[in-house]
Amino acid sequence: MKIAIIPARGGSQRLPGKNIKNLSGKPMIAWSIEAALNSTLFDLVLVSTDCQQISDIAEHYGAIVPCLRPAGLASDTATTNDVISHMVDIVEARWGDVDTITLLQPTSPLRTTLNIVEAHALYEEMDALSVISVCEMEHPVQLCNKLPADRSMSGFIQEKYNVRSQELESHYRINGAIYIFDRAFVGSLTTIYGDKSYAYIMRQDESVDIDSMLDFDIAEIIMTRR
Repeated sequence: MKIAIIPARGGSQRLPGKNIKNLSGKPMIAWSIEAALNSTLFDLVLVSTDCQQISDIAEHYGAIVPCLRPAGLASDTATTNDVISHMVDIVEARWGDVDTITLLQPTSPLRTTLNIVEAHALYEEMDALSVISVCEMEHPVQLCNKLPADRSMSGFIQEKYNVRSQELESHYRINGAIYIFDRAFVGSLTTIYGDKSYAYIMRQDESVDIDSMLDFDIAEIIMTRR
């Protein structure tokens, strides 16, 4: 069985209520639910939440919410690993064995159905154990460094990198939008970055991860222009 899990905790310190905040006419979580459902890849599209309001909205848009998370999985210290393990246990007890899990963060609403389909095609093509979405860094990592207490710029940039930015080698970052992995990784998600793990590259305008009002405003502008 292939399942998609969308984790959506009710609490958010930096942007309260972000998972259901209205984004271009829909609660933010709805964009991830609809992208997953429209892919037709999954036997179940599930939302894990501790919030009844999120649960009601998720079910309205077609997701399954088997139950509300227990209190121990609703705190700031609860890990994604714990949340996934909890949901997979429920699914296997009710519906049967899980083969592949796709984790879709609701804070990546610009991720499209096509992105999900392409990432799964890569998973199958490479006979992968995991596929993780990435995007190119917005700024050259070679122009980044730590600052000492006195903010001295001495040695901040290595001489070999003091060239036009177009000449610098591209680097990529995990964008948080798509994680596909085999059932064997449930309970040990930190090990998915290994052999037979591959990157699915997304554009920067698909990769906004909403954690602040600035992120939200950027996503709203991109949505409006689509």
